[in-house]
Amino acid sequence: MHHKTLRTHLRRLLPALAPLLLGACASLGPDGGMAALQSTAKQQLQADVQAARTPQDQSLIAARVAELLQQPLSADTAVQLALLNNRGLQAGFQSLGLVEAELVQASRLPNPGLRLGRLKQGDEREIERTLGFDLGALISLPLRRKQEQQRLVATQRDVALQMLALAADTRKAFYLAVAAQQTAAYRHDAREAAQAAAELARRMQQAGNWSALDQAREQGFLAEARLGALQADLAQARARERLARLLGLPDAETFKLPERLPDLPTQVEARPSIEQQALQGRLDLQAARARLEASARGLGLSRVTRFVDALELDLKHNSASEAPRQTGFEIGFEIPLFDWGEARVARAEAQYLQDAHLAAQAVIEARSELREAYEGYRNAHEVARHYRDELLPLARRVSQEQLLRYNGMFIGVFELLADARTQIGTVSASIEALRDFWIARADLDLALVGRPALAPATTPAAPNVTRSAAH
Repeated sequence: MHHKTLRTHLRRLLPALAPLLLGACASLGPDGGMAALQSTAKQQLQADVQAARTPQDQSLIAARVAELLQQPLSADTAVQLALLNNRGLQAGFQSLGLVEAELVQASRLPNPGLRLGRLKQGDEREIERTLGFDLGALISLPLRRKQEQQRLVATQRDVALQMLALAADTRKAFYLAVAAQQTAAYRHDAREAAQAAAELARRMQQAGNWSALDQAREQGFLAEARLGALQADLAQARARERLARLLGLPDAETFKLPERLPDLPTQVEARPSIEQQALQGRLDLQAARARLEASARGLGLSRVTRFVDALELDLKHNSASEAPRQTGFEIGFEIPLFDWGEARVARAEAQYLQDAHLAAQAVIEARSELREAYEGYRNAHEVARHYRDELLPLARRVSQEQLLRYNGMFIGVFELLADARTQIGTVSASIEALRDFWIARADLDLALVGRPALAPATTPAAPNVTRSAAH
């Protein structure tokens, strides 16, 4: 009879607890929260990402990395290599597993408590059996689960932003490394030309056909050329090392680079819709909205649990030596005598307002960053096009005219070598302009989906390409 009474209590509680029991079956997903990131990488970067969680995953990644390193890198293959091999990004992938585990934990019912007691008084024996449930945790479980879901979404957005920022940094590092390689080659050409001129000046000075002043001037040009070559070699080494760090490679000599930067596009792309991109396409704004929603749900949770956070239900089933069995239940709760929970509610309200202001500020900054990134991209294209269409052809024309004058014995070999140095300087500046364009393009691509790290634009100074014509 008494066992039937206890079962009756349980049968009455089970229908009310049925929705919560379904949530108690929540389990970890097979992809560890990576599906959203893989979709973002495919859509925004046309690349693949994979979390290295098992030895099999690590073997697949290592094989793919080795395959990519067989050929000279392009900007796209460098990005793919970084997405697979960068350990900092892999650490970000693991944070998804942490938040997903907290979501599953928040979705599960709290474990019931079982208390057993045996009391003795003379010949009388009493046994107490109590099955307890935390009703406060049961009531707030849907809110807690929803809050953790919003946290998971926000974390996915944050890791996606980290992934996109890594891709942009890798592209810029790739262009810097290729440009440094080109510049170093031209600096070596300048050094060889200056060395030839200095040797010729030395011989002519020894023969009495050249003044000591002119010979010293050529020797000074050689010293400057050697210094320029040394500086270019250092810049090249630093650029390769930075790219190697982003690619997650232990040695900067592991990868091969193309000989030159990609050609400049014929036309600049049309200006995107700033408002639409800022409000819809930016992942950092989506993350800010997700954090704001999580704060709003946290505020609601704090208000709900202000008085019921310590509400317990105990089912009793006691027996004594000769007395009939006791069955029933107990409800226990805290008396809000000293702590009415207003501090927790005030903290949740402050957190919500803080996230609201941060979200509004993020929208303002996103619009401005997009405008700045596009203007930098457009201006960099104009500068690089100016070098390609005007300064470089002019330098080649001056060089051809100087060669004709040399063949006609109107100028000497030193004037011809001086013009070669000037042309190398123009080509070096054009390389920097083309590099800056591709870097600006990478900043614009990131500004369309996330927050870019915009730097002040630097325009290479145009060398005096007509200087040699005066000789």
